[in-house]
Amino acid sequence: MIFLPRSRRSRLPVLLCCTALVPGQIAAQDAVQLPDIVLEAGPGRDDETIVAEEIGAGGKLSGGILEIPATVSVVTSAEIEQRGADSIEEVLNYTAGVVTDSYGADDRFDYFSIRGFDAYTYRDGLTLGANFGGIREEPFAFERVEVFKGANSTAFGISDPGGAVNYVTKTPRGERFGSAYGKIGSFDTREVGIDFGDRLNADGTLSYRFTGLVRDGEREYPASRNDEVFVMGGLSWRPVEGSELTLTVDHLDRDDVPGSGGFPLGYDFDRSEDFFGEPDYNYRGTERTTATLIGRHDFGNGLRFGGTARFSDATTDFGYAYVSGQTDTLAQRSYFASDGEEQVAIADVHLEYATRLGAVESSTLVGFEASRFEDADTRFFGPAPSVPITDPAPTGAPDDVPLFASLETEREGRAVYLQQDLDWNDRVVGSFGLRHDWIDITERDLLAGTTAANDIGATTGRVGVTFKATQDLSFFASYAESVIPAGTGVDPEEGEQVELGAKWRPYGGGTLLTASAYELSKTNITRTDPVTSLPEPIGEIRVRGVDVEAKAELGAFDLTAAYSYLDPEIVENGTTGNIGNQPARVPNHLGSVWASYTLAGEGRRGNMTFGLGARYNGGYFFDDTNLAGESDSLVTVDARYSYSLTETTELAINATNLFDEKTVAFGGFYAEFYNPGREIQATLRHSW
Repeated sequence: MIFLPRSRRSRLPVLLCCTALVPGQIAAQDAVQLPDIVLEAGPGRDDETIVAEEIGAGGKLSGGILEIPATVSVVTSAEIEQRGADSIEEVLNYTAGVVTDSYGADDRFDYFSIRGFDAYTYRDGLTLGANFGGIREEPFAFERVEVFKGANSTAFGISDPGGAVNYVTKTPRGERFGSAYGKIGSFDTREVGIDFGDRLNADGTLSYRFTGLVRDGEREYPASRNDEVFVMGGLSWRPVEGSELTLTVDHLDRDDVPGSGGFPLGYDFDRSEDFFGEPDYNYRGTERTTATLIGRHDFGNGLRFGGTARFSDATTDFGYAYVSGQTDTLAQRSYFASDGEEQVAIADVHLEYATRLGAVESSTLVGFEASRFEDADTRFFGPAPSVPITDPAPTGAPDDVPLFASLETEREGRAVYLQQDLDWNDRVVGSFGLRHDWIDITERDLLAGTTAANDIGATTGRVGVTFKATQDLSFFASYAESVIPAGTGVDPEEGEQVELGAKWRPYGGGTLLTASAYELSKTNITRTDPVTSLPEPIGEIRVRGVDVEAKAELGAFDLTAAYSYLDPEIVENGTTGNIGNQPARVPNHLGSVWASYTLAGEGRRGNMTFGLGARYNGGYFFDDTNLAGESDSLVTVDARYSYSLTETTELAINATNLFDEKTVAFGGFYAEFYNPGREIQATLRHSW
């Protein structure tokens, strides 16, 4: 007999015969005992399973993954914990179609792209903005991370055609639970965290949750910091069946660094010893407070209400000296700094009506979204003293760095959307969506004393159909559009995608296999004209590709595997001569596999879990000309070992880039940035 680890034994069992496994014929609630093998299936909480069966997306694109005519990947909190991922890039490392670490040791933002394009991010279905230039999110705050491939503006609003990432906040569960951990790791890192909750009254209508961590550490390069305090509290009220109101407030205070500052071209430096920045001028600070209110009410007779509102107030700063050129003996440097403030208020409300029209089940969703963003950004830039390439001794922090930009941006948005799903006898599911956005942008240049404005109206749509050959095997086809306001004075950047795919959930659950082929394009790509210094829509990029992904829990084994083929091409690029080239930082091949095995304890020996993963990146060009150089193909290996000291206490050791493989992840211009090196951490976790 093969038994699942303890954390999964709360599920309903499905007992399968190894000689008669017929997909779709065994339901998760049935139990049939046959010799030799015991598998358990059925939906579990995100902290118990790596295989999600449904998505939420703030109520905008919800339902069973098999029924949705789009490719969706979900990284649950169980998988995040299993791989020891402590950044969003590490969370997404094993997701099909997603490129991470393309800027190497530049750690200012969460850098990742989906199907060749930078991704927009969302939290509980409400936009956070582009990942490039945004705040690095804390994975410990989230129950799961949902990755939607392809154009998704109809559901989410502003987004690129490659895909979108939605973070799902941890909220009260209405029951008593908890876990606490302590962690030590590479680069003098020490961290403690806690996540617990319970009911506040006897009937369980009030419940709470508290989540937090404190980290003190460094990064792999000199003069770095990796310090953070994160606290989040949630309160849920469930006055009657079908009604819920949840308020979550969190505060993020991070003292980090912008990156290594880079290394001179053509050398092989030690990431942990050589440093060309300034130790006294090397900082990155983030302080943000966020309040989120989520409400749900079921009126009965198929009518339901949902709404989410969020307010956040953030300040950020960073400053560093980076390598900006070189001679035969000297590394030339520049100072760059930025101070930013941002206030965001955004809310979404929607009504959903489900009914049956003869043999057709109908679900209609109508919603309205309103938002206001206010941003102030002050930037400083100037020359820094050069240092010898062979002995880059610090020269001290600058007394003053010249101000070169001071901008204020206001963006107001309103949107209405409609989504219609029709299900014929649980075999054919048709899905249609339509959304119109009104976006008003005002930009003030405080140095020049000028103001520019742009009023944008954009309509996006999507249509898809899913055919369920069995209850556990579906095929889908879809067309979807996206839109992004590129700023003032230019038309929005627009995208579209056509996709065909299949999803298979063999044996009724515990495994999800997805395969898809797509063609997507983005037009009106805006770049700044070097002659006029004005934004100009000049480009179009097309990407054709294939994604294959598997997530499985098979007895004592867990498996996550992904492969992506991308064929990107610059179709139009003004007069720059890049037509036919590949766009920057988009590889042709991506692959990954993570497998773990749990050896059940005997006698005094507790359970042991062995995990091993490998990630492959086929390499990419550093710029659109394809002349500035390219990264080498790279295979990195990750590993994990855990031991259950008791039923509720576990010791785990995780390693990323176990063999310390090294390559230039970004370069070709003024400096080179290496990929992250080996990092090892040990975690002692107790649950109750």
